[in-house]
Amino acid sequence: MNNEAPSDNQSELSIVDSLVQLSYLVQTVLGRVGAGHDLSIIQIRLLGILRDREPSMLQLAQYLGLDKSSITGLVDRAERRGLVERTISPTDRRGFNVRVTSAGQQLIDVVGNEIKHQINAVIEGLIESERAHLTELASKVLGTSRVETK
Repeated sequence: MNNEAPSDNQSELSIVDSLVQLSYLVQTVLGRVGAGHDLSIIQIRLLGILRDREPSMLQLAQYLGLDKSSITGLVDRAERRGLVERTISPTDRRGFNVRVTSAGQQLIDVVGNEIKHQINAVIEGLIESERAHLTELASKVLGTSRVETK
């Protein structure tokens, strides 16, 4: 990795260094926004998954790359805060699905808007066509990646 201070000429970075540093920047934004709402990055990821679906505990564990005991603790903490609730699975009466509560949805909306605002500030130096190209390339990388990212 390049341990030197960032230079004015970012084009000197390799693709790996560029993507890793971009990842650090995004993680910093997520961490900062999360801290303002007493949320860890993994809790933000949990709420992001629950925005538009009601997965089973097993599916959540797979999306987040966590084992069963870790996902149980994560959901327990979010449930205590009133952000999520467990429901009996319609396909497996022994299992549970997880869904966001109205309080959780309100937090998702607030946090999502803050993340969007801060990410837009990060890319404000890009013109519209560069933003579109970045979106296209990021989508392509995510769509073709063989590494589990959820």
